[in-house]
Amino acid sequence: MRLGLFGGTFDPIHFGHLILAESCREACRLDRVWFIVAGSPPHKPGGRTPVADRIEMVRVAIAGHSAFDVSEIEAKRPGPHYSIETIEAIQREQPNDEFFFLIGADSLVDLPLWREPERIAQLSTLVVVNRPGIESLSPDLGPEMRPPIFVNVPPIGIASSELRRRREEGRSIRYQVPRGVEAYIEAHRLYRESPGSALTNRVNLH
Repeated sequence: MRLGLFGGTFDPIHFGHLILAESCREACRLDRVWFIVAGSPPHKPGGRTPVADRIEMVRVAIAGHSAFDVSEIEAKRPGPHYSIETIEAIQREQPNDEFFFLIGADSLVDLPLWREPERIAQLSTLVVVNRPGIESLSPDLGPEMRPPIFVNVPPIGIASSELRRRREEGRSIRYQVPRGVEAYIEAHRLYRESPGSALTNRVNLH
């Protein structure tokens, strides 16, 4: 199976995340895409919405898409969680699958600073959501690195940090998240006084 691994805090998940995942699924002919909800990412210390709520919002957002799944692999392990450890854990469970690691172009620039980036590039094909000027970038992560795949995605100016801010200010987030996610946020009164409101939720996994 060609399995896409898409990690993030998803706090909350929004249409930008979904468009990215669908564009990569189609471009790379992925059989499945796993949304890996980050438990304790090392690059984002501090408060955030409880992982159970973030997992449920992802479930609501991807409901009905036969190729999308939510993974709780990080939520079930003590943190901090590093991408390489997550990929290795999934590989042990599914040794016959081919892995594609979905990241943004900014994350590709930072990749040499991650934990064991060479190992990440050996175990998975990097799928990079493109932006102008990044098309030819390919970090030197050793001879066993598979060439990255660049995927063009329509620019979507939605950020989870801005959605949290809008909620705190009592403003609408309609048409920026799936309606089911919006209803979940309203029902559980999320982001009214979020301690993690200043955190930025990039669509990547470190």
